[in-house]
Amino acid sequence: MQLSFWEKDTFFNNTDAIIIGSGIVGLNAAIHLKEQNPGLKIIVVERGSLPCGASTKNAGFACFGSMTELLDDCEQNGAEAMLSLVEKRWRGLLALREKLGDSTIDYQALGGQEVFTEADKATFENSINNIDKYNALLKDIIGKQVFEIDDRSLKNNELNGFEHLIRNNYEGQLHSGKMMEKLFRLAQSLDITVLNGLEIIRIEEGSNHVKISTQNAWTLKAKKLLVCTNGFTPSLFPSIEVKPARNQVLITAPIPGLKLKGSFHYNKGYVYFRNIGDRVLLGGGRHLYMQEESTDKMELTDEIQNFLEDFLHKHITYRHSAAIEMRWSGILGIGEEKNPIITQYSDNIFTAVRLGGMGVAIGILVGKEGADLLLKSL
Repeated sequence: MQLSFWEKDTFFNNTDAIIIGSGIVGLNAAIHLKEQNPGLKIIVVERGSLPCGASTKNAGFACFGSMTELLDDCEQNGAEAMLSLVEKRWRGLLALREKLGDSTIDYQALGGQEVFTEADKATFENSINNIDKYNALLKDIIGKQVFEIDDRSLKNNELNGFEHLIRNNYEGQLHSGKMMEKLFRLAQSLDITVLNGLEIIRIEEGSNHVKISTQNAWTLKAKKLLVCTNGFTPSLFPSIEVKPARNQVLITAPIPGLKLKGSFHYNKGYVYFRNIGDRVLLGGGRHLYMQEESTDKMELTDEIQNFLEDFLHKHITYRHSAAIEMRWSGILGIGEEKNPIITQYSDNIFTAVRLGGMGVAIGILVGKEGADLLLKSL
């Protein structure tokens, strides 16, 4: 479909910045650009009808780190780097809630729970031996008593097969769809153009501009380009150190009498579940098939779906009849390091990618930092 003179002259003329990706990072970047400089002409390009990555495919966890995750981060990168990541996630969550409003995104401060089986005895003991230390480390960032042992919650939530539970008192959950809908409305109110269904096949950079060509034979031109494609980044820029990681999810039909409340992690977060009203959302299992799940193909596999169903019936809905109503998958962007890649890739191309599975927590900050970097060059 060729563009007319009217379309080119109205929608695509004198564009200051094109942002690739209409997820939480891309929309926040666009919004921040317009808030800083209302005169800018911004176009957001998205290959899907809705964001393709994880922004509307995630579990809606408003989290910044379970006890075992922070212990692992500290061991791998040191206490200073771990605390820096936690602070960024915490600031991001506060900024997101302030910008969109708790009621708008259905934010609920139900806490974050990490569960342990008998086989996890050594991991649990290491965790409880470090609780006081980590509460002291996090006090100035988050608040008092972040972590506490709360085994009673296992019974209160009718969980089966777990021996212990460590509660994070400052985590919560939200509605990812409502979050993204609000960001779309904000973008529209600021006269940001969002174009869906445009698959990019080529990017060409000139001395003072960038051109993108799409699968439907459109060519768009702007002074600057910001890439916010997270797990899909390698398909456009193979040299950027981002690896796709697929997470599969299922959700039940409503379950009368469901006691489950809050967000739960198991096995360093590789398995996660929560309630959505009287439904159960359960996802993960990637650790069982790491090679196969290192992909950007948004498909489902029998192996992981069977694992999730077994986990659901064994640990969560063993007292109920639980029908599976929906299944889907989402693509994360990960790497050897957990810090996002917010860089000037070339003279006119910038990146804000690799959210490391923490897009809800840090997406607003990553978008702002990417936008600020681009603004300096305009």
